[in-house]
Amino acid sequence: VEISPGAFLQPSVAGEEALSSAVMAALGKISKKDHVLDLFSGCGTFAGRVLEKCAVHAVEGDFGMANSLKNAAKGHTRFTAEARDLFKEPMSVREMRPYKAVIFDPPRAGAKEQCQKLAKSDVPLVIGVSCNPATFARDAKLLRDGGYRLQSLQIFDQFLYTSHVEMVGVF
Repeated sequence: VEISPGAFLQPSVAGEEALSSAVMAALGKISKKDHVLDLFSGCGTFAGRVLEKCAVHAVEGDFGMANSLKNAAKGHTRFTAEARDLFKEPMSVREMRPYKAVIFDPPRAGAKEQCQKLAKSDVPLVIGVSCNPATFARDAKLLRDGGYRLQSLQIFDQFLYTSHVEMVGVF
């Protein structure tokens, strides 16, 4: 993926690797025939790794990053990408039907609108990545109220000497 100017990247290689490893471990027994939806996908931090296991559809609201992903996806049969503002137009329950897992990694504002739709879906596995404990808690409550159960939560201190953390929750 060619990184667009101003694109968000994790602050360290070690931090990105830790988050990616947690996401990949959560995907567990996903097989090559399965499809995973990567929401708020950025430059493909998770999509690229998940693609090693199965088909991926990445959705990103930043048009520069989304176009980078779309260019990378050209000619690839198991990787697709789209530009979409998930705050204004979250993926619908119907659109999420074919997916075995959904990964979401929103900005600090969280994924309220998308989690409201996810909570009504029957996607078997949801993996939430967040840099904001308050919005993660709100989004997790929406998922819980929809019948999902938080199975694990890992917290990563990749922003040394600050109060900021990253987390990966598996539902």
